Amino acid sequence: MSTQFSPLRKSYEDEGYAIVRGVLDQDLIREASDHVDWLMQKHPELRPEHLGHNLLADDPFWVRLVGDHRLLDVAEQFLGPNIALFASHYISKPPGDGMPVLWHQDGSYWPLDPMEVVTLWLAVDDSTAQNGCMRVIPGTQRLDLQQLRERRDVANVLSSSMEDSHIDESKAVDVVLKAGDVSVHHPNLIHGSNANTSTRRRCGLTIRYIPTSTRITSNPWPSAFLLRGEAVPGVNDYLPRPKYDPAKHIPFRDMPLGS
Repeated sequence: MSTQFSPLRKSYEDEGYAIVRGVLDQDLIREASDHVDWLMQKHPELRPEHLGHNLLADDPFWVRLVGDHRLLDVAEQFLGPNIALFASHYISKPPGDGMPVLWHQDGSYWPLDPMEVVTLWLAVDDSTAQNGCMRVIPGTQRLDLQQLRERRDVANVLSSSMEDSHIDESKAVDVVLKAGDVSVHHPNLIHGSNANTSTRRRCGLTIRYIPTSTRITSNPWPSAFLLRGEAVPGVNDYLPRPKYDPAKHIPFRDMPLGS
């Protein structure tokens, strides 16, 4: 394993999460921010917290972003050289009324076998306690995946949460990030975030990477892309990368040749 990321891996194994600073350049982050605005204009029926993986299959910029070599270099420290995308989701909390994400474990939602997956959370905006940054309870990655319960009593992004008996908020840590930073977290880690009551947007992009040996058990799946290395025959069906069409897509640097 590269010594560059050995402290990252240790933090992940000990605490269930880790932070890598300055992964992406600010030009690409600005493109991602513009992409969020474009998606919101294209899908006015959606809350900005709900720009999810079902929108990804015909979006060449989104596939280019999650396939950036710098993000894959981080993911490779956990998954090895053969990497696929499982899902990705912008959670963009607008100022004043950005919804909270109640306490949960990601793996409780996911059709994966085995549950070998890592999440990179890319800060598109500066993410602070004031605008509703992610909060984690370190060490809870050792807890088995728990049942979720529906939550409609308070507006929230996932409409669900874990049972309160598993939550000790006194141990929660704010994951404060600058735009371009990345946090990495385990599928069993208990985490969430508060509402955004500030005057600044808080946008992050979740990226769920799997090794190509992990099977997506729900088919067809709308966001399965082979991003690095080789597929394992018979495990997953991967989508072709979408081609840029100026009549349909947002323009960006590094558009595919021939576009």
